[in-house]
Amino acid sequence: MSETTITQLPDPSGFSSDPFTDVLRDGARKLIEQAIHAELATLMNAFSKEKLEDGRARLVRHGHLPEREVMTGIGPVPVKVPRVRDRGVGEDKITFTPSILPRYLRRAKSVEELLPWLYLKGVSTGDFTEALEALLGPNAKGLSAKTVTRLKADWWTDYEAWQKRDLGNRRFLYIWADGVYFKPRMAEEKQCVLVVVGADEYGRKELLAMTDGFRESTQSWRELLLDLKRRGLHRDPKLAIGDGALGFWTALREVFATTQEQRCWVHKTMNVLNAMPQSIQAKAKAHLHDIWQAETKAKANTAFDFFVETYGVKWDKAVAKLVKDRAALLTFYDFPAERAQALASTSGRQIRSKAPSPPSGTAPNAPRGVSAERPDWQWPSS
Repeated sequence: MSETTITQLPDPSGFSSDPFTDVLRDGARKLIEQAIHAELATLMNAFSKEKLEDGRARLVRHGHLPEREVMTGIGPVPVKVPRVRDRGVGEDKITFTPSILPRYLRRAKSVEELLPWLYLKGVSTGDFTEALEALLGPNAKGLSAKTVTRLKADWWTDYEAWQKRDLGNRRFLYIWADGVYFKPRMAEEKQCVLVVVGADEYGRKELLAMTDGFRESTQSWRELLLDLKRRGLHRDPKLAIGDGALGFWTALREVFATTQEQRCWVHKTMNVLNAMPQSIQAKAKAHLHDIWQAETKAKANTAFDFFVETYGVKWDKAVAKLVKDRAALLTFYDFPAERAQALASTSGRQIRSKAPSPPSGTAPNAPRGVSAERPDWQWPSS
């Protein structure tokens, strides 16, 4: 027989009960409690031998802090943190703050990372609460327009500090450059975000710069590259990888005159295929891949000549787009073979994907995969 005869009406806000999510939240609550109590047990055990003059334990349990809700990716999860009481005398009191749940934490890191993405996607400040309720449930509290405004100020402060960081303590041999266009939150004129990624001699990849640019103009790129030099990038990178935007290459020759040029094969492939009919694009794309995925430069040149001979008569405009940058498209073959594929485009390949496993005896201050016993594995020396 049912315990109640009350009929459950649907939530007028439009959110219905989800038993599966309820189970997940209950499981998350129990796991958090278990982790907190395990950490508390470790603390109590560490001070179990410390006694007062009358024989009583110095550190004892002392109830719980008020229950609070932590916003997570599956909605709010209620948690209770136990308290401890230090009976000892003096200012050096023992307190308990679980590492998994810092004091005043109200949102999981995944939720904090969600907010900037919503903002960049064009969600207005006033609509954040509604958007988060749709994602996290009707109890998504503490994420009002005022909260988002405060977080925006924090993001900007972090960004300004990141823009000014020193780059002089590392040698960046390779840089990738591209202009990324965003539709939301831009002025009416055509703007983009200029991005530069660098890789040091050990293959460690790092975002070096990111700033607004006007149509990828030479002036915008020049300002960005000069700022990199001001922050410590004094020696010219060995190679720069980017698309055919003339603004970047003109600025590069002015700021880093000795840096070699590598055209991005991803962008070039799209440009060539756009000048060909749909019916042959798949076949032509495979032949283009044969060029930049060849094992050696000689084989790449052979595949290049084959593409020109095969498509040059009928689709001369498409082939002309490829031929005019032939030298710059094959520059990466002059660099280490194990890194050739990563240097061929700006497509975001992780240049450490083929790095050797970390052996024993790793060299001090060296990245993973570089050891004192194996100094031979490295990018081209400076």
